[in-house]
Amino acid sequence: MTITLTVRTALWRAHVARVANAVDGLVPVVKGNGYGFGRVILAEIASEFCDTVAVGTVHELDGLPDGLHAVVLTPTLAAPASTDTILTVGHRAHLECLDGWSGRVLVKLESSMHRYGGGVELIDVARARGLHVIGVSIHLPLVGSSAEHADEIRTTIAEVDTDLPVWLSHLDLETYASLPATHTYRLRLGTSLWHGDKSTLQLRADVLDVRPIRDGQHAGYRQSPVDGDGHLVMIGAGTANGVTALPDGRSPFHFERRRLRLHEAPHMHTSMAFVPDGEPVPDIGGSVDVQRPLTMTTVDAVDWI
Repeated sequence: MTITLTVRTALWRAHVARVANAVDGLVPVVKGNGYGFGRVILAEIASEFCDTVAVGTVHELDGLPDGLHAVVLTPTLAAPASTDTILTVGHRAHLECLDGWSGRVLVKLESSMHRYGGGVELIDVARARGLHVIGVSIHLPLVGSSAEHADEIRTTIAEVDTDLPVWLSHLDLETYASLPATHTYRLRLGTSLWHGDKSTLQLRADVLDVRPIRDGQHAGYRQSPVDGDGHLVMIGAGTANGVTALPDGRSPFHFERRRLRLHEAPHMHTSMAFVPDGEPVPDIGGSVDVQRPLTMTTVDAVDWI
């Protein structure tokens, strides 16, 4: 293995349980790479305390536990074979693509995100096409105050039938609990549920090779010169794992609380770092810390300790 996510299991599960117990109507999100853990693993854990999970697309439905409902957050342009899945529609064109399909849908209402979503009239259009509308969905932006988010929700649902549940994202728990009792709600949570206690998670990559190098010698794909005596450290993580330099160009790797300097940009499966003489050098077979968002990183193994 080369890149590993280590999870302090008891503490991590305790955090997940606290959130699950605090949110009435929780819908865990397991989309994408499963927040670094893997979609199937998270869905199996979610099935212990929820009846429904959310995935990103219709291509992320495979392998989910039997008996667990799945809602697809991103509109699809092709009807799935099964009518068991809950789809999201946010435009008349999405409904036209589901012609002949008779499953359940969430009608996405337009928010200040302006990404997907239509007006309340889309509910009746969906019903007229034979679809079972089980609720409406509002996707809030990440920015803005809690008061602004609450006001936007109240305004958006003012004309929504009170018997339709309102599905929400990006809302803090205090604001969620303060929403008007005119409707029932379901809250989709991903990052705050799975990554809410970062002290329980550690991302590390194996050191595959270490070799001395002299000032001025050239190395790497680009044959760039090193600017001092030291060691080149080959780290088993690269773009195939989603590991790249940070947005400001700095290295994402740390060893003994020091940021390692990249000799060149990471490649598919190996990143080359340079450690000047006088600084601690990791050993072959050891590991270094990786500073990358787990939602953008493909790990080779998850170590539950």
